Amino acid sequence: MKPGDRYHKWVEWSEEDQAYLGKCPDLITGIHGDDPLQVYGDLCEVVEDVIRHFESEGRPLPPPRVRPMQDVA
Repeated sequence: MKPGDRYHKWVEWSEEDQAYLGKCPDLITGIHGDDPLQVYGDLCEVVEDVIRHFESEGRPLPPPRVRPMQDVA
């Protein structure tokens, strides 16, 4: 498993911004765009860039905290 796979990433539509927002709150504030698949791909690339930056500075990665909501049935 790659380090980036530990972090929850998602894309959602924002009425306010009229754009798709890609989020990974454990590492970055987010990105936006018109195509949800492109936004997700870009988000994954940005997450990997952030991880490489942490590693290049010898800084530990923050622990993954955000988890997707699960149905409780």
